[in-house]
Amino acid sequence: MTGHTEEHEHFAGSNKLFTSIWIWLVLLTLVEIVLAYRPMAIHFMLTILLGLSIIKAALIVAYFMHLKFERLSLILTIVPMLVICICLLFVFFPDSFRSHALRYEFKETPPQPAMESH
Repeated sequence: MTGHTEEHEHFAGSNKLFTSIWIWLVLLTLVEIVLAYRPMAIHFMLTILLGLSIIKAALIVAYFMHLKFERLSLILTIVPMLVICICLLFVFFPDSFRSHALRYEFKETPPQPAMESH
């Protein structure tokens, strides 16, 4: 019998790598926050925010869940979640547009409170 040992290479990463990934995640989050307060078309803003969220999720899964070197596991994690998110958007967007159309809009100026004189 031959002593055959299999060694599995485990990627541990370095503190520098994880710090840089963390900084990228913080920067992407700050971009999302800034975009949320910018006046722009809702479809455009949601597309950008969804894209940034997918990038952040991919970074987290690839580096912090150590799936970067397990391509099949990475694909089997990201693709179904992307499909589920897109399906949920198709489910909820029509309701949000319908409820937006039901919102009450003032046709006249609301009454002003009476000024008290002393």
